[in-house]
Amino acid sequence: MAEFSEHGSRVRLLVVATDEARAIAHDAALLAAGAQSVEAASRIPIAVSARHIHLTREAVETLFGAGHKLTPYKPLSQPGQFACEEKLTVVGPKGRLANVRVLGPERSECQVEISRTDEFAIGVDAPVRDSGDVANSPGITLEGPAGVVTLAKGLICARRHIHMHPDDAARFGVGDRDVVEVAVDTDGRDMIFGDVLIRVSPKYKLEMHLDTDEANAAQLSGGDGGVLASTGGSVRLRRRNVGFDAE
Repeated sequence: MAEFSEHGSRVRLLVVATDEARAIAHDAALLAAGAQSVEAASRIPIAVSARHIHLTREAVETLFGAGHKLTPYKPLSQPGQFACEEKLTVVGPKGRLANVRVLGPERSECQVEISRTDEFAIGVDAPVRDSGDVANSPGITLEGPAGVVTLAKGLICARRHIHMHPDDAARFGVGDRDVVEVAVDTDGRDMIFGDVLIRVSPKYKLEMHLDTDEANAAQLSGGDGGVLASTGGSVRLRRRNVGFDAE
C-alpha cells in the first residue's frame, strides 16, 4: 500500500496492490463449494394443441355407434387426459375440417376447440374462452362414421393458460385465476404472451397451453394431441385474482 496524497490535503489517497488471480480463484472455490449459486429462470413446458374435440357419452354413441367406448391413442401430459383413436369432421357454413381428433375422457358437455385460422376456413367466429365455458358460444356440426351431431353451442377458441400444481403456484408466487405474461425465447421469434390464465389444481402438471396459431407466431413446435415443446421463459404477474365480499 502506498499513499500519494499531497501534504496538508483533507483527503488521503491510497493505492492498494490487488491480486486479481487470487480473487478469481477464491470466488471459483466458493462456487464449487456451493457457498454461492446462480439460480436459472424457471422453465415452463409448452403444449401446442391442435384443433380437437371433447364429447359427451350421448354424442360418442351417436357419432360412433351404440355402446362405443373411446379408444386411447396416447396419453397427454395432464394426468388422466388422452388423445383418442377416434376422429371426426367439423362442418361449418363455408368449409370442413377433416380428421379432427377426439380427446378423452368423456365430458358433461361437448366442446370443439379450433384456432383463428380454422375459423376463417369454415366460416365461423368462435369466441376466446376458458375451457369449459361454452355458454352462448356458436354451434357446429360434427360428422362421424355412425351419425351426425349438430351442437347448439360449444365451439370456442381456447384462451391460453398455464396448468399448475399448488407447489408450482407457490414457487411462481401466483394463484388460481391470476393473469400473467410469459416470455419465450426462440430462434428469431422471441415473444411475450399476455392474458395467460393461471389454473391451479393438485391434479395438474406444470404446462402452458397454446393453440397452433400462437405457437407458429413464436416459432414453437408441437404435434397432434398436445405434444410438448419446452422453452426457456419467465412469468410476470399482470393481474391478480381478488375477491370482494358482497355487502
